[in-house]
Amino acid sequence: QVQLVESGGGLVQAGGSLRLSCAASGRTFSSQTMGWFRQPPGKEREFVAAINRNYINTYYADSVKGRFTISRDNAKNTVYLQMSSLKPEDTAVYYCAALLDLATQKVDYWGQGTQVTVSS
Repeated sequence: QVQLVESGGGLVQAGGSLRLSCAASGRTFSSQTMGWFRQPPGKEREFVAAINRNYINTYYADSVKGRFTISRDNAKNTVYLQMSSLKPEDTAVYYCAALLDLATQKVDYWGQGTQVTVSS
C-alpha cells in the first residue's frame, strides 16, 4: 500500500512558477515510476510528466516540455514538479501517481490532488 500526499498548489499569475511536492509512504516508492497528471476544469485527466525509479529517464507531455521539470528524491520518498512560465491553460487539479506501466499510463496509486490556478 502506498499513500501519496500532494502539496504546493495555489494561485499564481501567468508567467509565474510553482513547485508541487508529493510525499509518499510505503516501501515500494523507490522501485516505482512516479508521475504527475492533471485535470483541467470540465476536461478529462491527462498525463503531465513521469520519472523512472533510477532518476535517469523523464517524460513530458508536449504541452509542458521546456516549462515543467519532474524530479524525485528517493531518500525522502518525494517527487516534485517544478512548473515555470505558467499559463492560464495550466489551471487544473494536479495529481501525483505511482505508475504500474508508463506506456499504458496504468496507475497503481493516486494522490488526492492539489489545485493550481493560473490567472491571466
